Amino acid sequence: MTDAALEGLRVLEYARMVSGPYCAKLLADLGAEVVKIEQPSLGDPARQKGPFPGDLPHPEKSGLFLYLNTNKLGITLDVQTEEGRKVFRELAQGADILIEDSPPGQMEELGLDYESLSALNPRLIVTSITPYGQTGPYRDRKSYHLNLYHASGHSAFVYIASSEAEGPPLAAGGLVGDYDAGLTAAVATLGALFWRLHTGEGQHVDISELEALVGLERVEVNHFANNPEPRRWPGMIGGLVPCKDGYVVITAAQDHQWWALVELMGNPAWAKDEKCSNEFTRSQHRDEIQPRILEWMGQHTREEIYHQGQRLNVPVGPVRTVEEIAGWEQARQRGFFAELDHAEAGRLTYPTAAYRLSETPWRGERAAPLLGQHNEQVYCGRLGYSPEELARLAAEGVV
Repeated sequence: MTDAALEGLRVLEYARMVSGPYCAKLLADLGAEVVKIEQPSLGDPARQKGPFPGDLPHPEKSGLFLYLNTNKLGITLDVQTEEGRKVFRELAQGADILIEDSPPGQMEELGLDYESLSALNPRLIVTSITPYGQTGPYRDRKSYHLNLYHASGHSAFVYIASSEAEGPPLAAGGLVGDYDAGLTAAVATLGALFWRLHTGEGQHVDISELEALVGLERVEVNHFANNPEPRRWPGMIGGLVPCKDGYVVITAAQDHQWWALVELMGNPAWAKDEKCSNEFTRSQHRDEIQPRILEWMGQHTREEIYHQGQRLNVPVGPVRTVEEIAGWEQARQRGFFAELDHAEAGRLTYPTAAYRLSETPWRGERAAPLLGQHNEQVYCGRLGYSPEELARLAAEGVV
C-alpha cells in the first residue's frame, strides 16, 4: 500500500471540542499518527455533544466526536498529577508535533509549555490554539464560538436583503468558526514542519482563533481599516433568493453578470430601464429591482434556475439541504463519503477529504477511538510500561 503523505509523523493532541481536534484530524487524514489525550473517565467534552443516533446521548456515539477524531489513536492521561506530567513529557520526547488548546499560561504552570518541552525535544513543534492568542491584553479572556464569531466581525460582513445600511448581526450555523481556526492551525503547523525540514528545529505556533476568523474577511477588514464609514453592502442585486422549491444564491453585481441574469429571466422590458443600465444605478434602485427578480425566481425551481443559469454563465447556485448533499451523485462518485466501523456506534458514513492526492490518497484507517482505547498500545508498546505499571496508573487515576 502506498504510504500516506505524512506517514511517519507523530502528533500529540491535547485539545478539546473542535479547533484543536480538527487541526489534528486534518493531519491524521494525511497519514500522520495522531495520539489524542483525554481526561480519564470524562474524556473530550465533544463526547457529550450531539447529534446522537436516535437522540440518545452516549459518550461513544456523538456525531461531533466521531467526525472530529477519525484516524486517531486515543489514550487517557491526567496531567494535573505529577506522574501524569512525567508521562506527558515522555510522550512529547517522541513526538514531532503537539497540538494543545489550554488557556495561556496553564501549560507553563504545569511545566509542559513549549520552552520546557523543546529543551527535551528541540525538534518539537507546539501549536497552541486559544481564543485571542498567547499575547495581548485579551489573552487571558475566556470565549466561546458565539463570542468569537461576532467579535471577529463575521456577522457584520454579510449581504443583506435590504437597502438599509444597518441591520441585526447574523450568526453562522454550527461551530463553523472553530473549524476555520482548526484549518488555519493545520496550515501554520505544516509551515513550521516545512521549516523544520530545512533547519532541524521546532518552533511554537501561536494561533488566535479570533485572528483566524478576521483573516478570512481580509478584503472587508482592509476596506474598514482605510475607510471607517460603515457599510453592509446594501446595493447588492440577488444574494440569497427564494424560488419555487427552496433557495438559490445569485451574484450579479458586475455588468456582464447582470445581463446574463436578464437573459435568464427572458429579457423583461423593465430591465431596459435606465435604472438598470449599470452597477451604480442598479445599486441605487435595488429596492425596485430586487422584487422583480424575486417574482421571477418564485416561478421556477432550483434546478431550472441552476442549469439554465450555468448555460448562460450566470453566477447562481442552489442551496442544498444536508440530506441532499449526503445523497448527491457528484460527491458519491468522487468517493467523498466513506463507511467506517465503530465498536459502539456501528457502521456509519463519514465525510472524508475535499482533496484527491494521486500518489498518497486519503485512507480511513480507523473510526474515532473509544475513551482510552489505545492506552496499552501507546503506554506499553511505545513507552515500555509493563501491564502491571499501566494497571497501577489506571488505579491511581493517572490514566
